[in-house]
Amino acid sequence: MKLDENRLKKLSSADELLDKKHGKAGTETRDTFNSEARAWYLGKLIRDRRKELNITQQELADRVGTARSYIARVERGQTDIQMSTFLKIAGALGISFSPVFT
Repeated sequence: MKLDENRLKKLSSADELLDKKHGKAGTETRDTFNSEARAWYLGKLIRDRRKELNITQQELADRVGTARSYIARVERGQTDIQMSTFLKIAGALGISFSPVFT
């Protein structure tokens, strides 16, 4: 099956679609969208790893020293998680990070 070059040229890029729906990069609406998207993504990573380890939100909260309701909000992307808390949660889930400086 051959791709139709004319149809491909008419397709919007992801940036163009995001610009239409959430405003241009650097605008308040786009920054809000990006922040919410990051929170959702981090929450999904945490939830998926927690489930992979077969531990409850309460068990994770106990390991981190926080409330289960906070873990639930983080997993739903409904809170702006601080880096220190993220690193505690990641550590409790066996996720490690190595800083890269360029």
